[in-house]
Amino acid sequence: MTPKPENNPAHSDDRGLVFNIQKFSLHDGAGIRTLIFLKGCPLKCGWCANPEGQSRRPELAFNLERCIGVDECGLCLRACCGPEAITPSADGKIAIDRKQCSDCGDCVEACPSRALGLFGKYMTVGDALKIVEEDSAFYARSGGGLTLSGGEPLMQARFAIDLLKTARDRGIDTAIETTGHCAWDTLEAACRNANRVFYDVKSLDSERHRQETGVDNRLILENLERLRRHFPELTVTVRTPIVPGFNDSPEDVEAIARYLQRLPGDIEHELLPYHGFGESKYSQLGMSYPLKDLDPPSEQRMAALRGVSGSLCEPRPSRS
Repeated sequence: MTPKPENNPAHSDDRGLVFNIQKFSLHDGAGIRTLIFLKGCPLKCGWCANPEGQSRRPELAFNLERCIGVDECGLCLRACCGPEAITPSADGKIAIDRKQCSDCGDCVEACPSRALGLFGKYMTVGDALKIVEEDSAFYARSGGGLTLSGGEPLMQARFAIDLLKTARDRGIDTAIETTGHCAWDTLEAACRNANRVFYDVKSLDSERHRQETGVDNRLILENLERLRRHFPELTVTVRTPIVPGFNDSPEDVEAIARYLQRLPGDIEHELLPYHGFGESKYSQLGMSYPLKDLDPPSEQRMAALRGVSGSLCEPRPSRS
């Protein structure tokens, strides 16, 4: 059976591991955009809508509802390179032992119903930009371009920075969505090649941040402060996902807004309501969704919290 390392030996800095490319996005930068999602994230947020972006390696996905069953099909059993990775289950379908699975993708090629899929494809910068440039006419008309997302795209630092730089050199508007949990040199290089940065600030309470995301917020806040000092003219949107029971009080939002108010340059503060749209992907990956019974915040709650943020993060008057 093929070994299953965290860093796939086939990977090199010349290629990036992409788990999705989404065209015609209108919410992650100016105009019509193409979003490229890179795998790997240092955070493990319970509300993560892209669990397939957390791991730094390709991952096998299984959609139970699409599976034909081993009696009628069973092609994946014969294609599997690990004799105990895929086995018949009691319901007549299949069970996947993810400790045995090498995520090689052989079973994906054999599956006629597309019940099996692979999250993660290695691409060169040229491969990715070829897809991005297919919609260059839409970018020109709308002021759109390329947005890198994840996971945390800066975990694949060299590929992400090369992709941003090459796109900029070709006249494509660039943006990046980041947790900010990375080396400053990496973030600095990305900012030099981006027209806009979307930056997550989830909570100012460091211990609560660690409990809910797996890391504290020290590096995230340090990097944001450096970013504003070194790139005062760069367009920055700070995003806060509003998660009930974690950071959905007026005091939580006010603390973040007052913190942003003290930083140099204009910063837009965007509050995004928690949603459970990614829940189905957890089951496809053999994972349990940790917030199964959590309801999204109401529209009234979001309006009130946006009022708190908006009163403190309004654009500052020009000094010219």
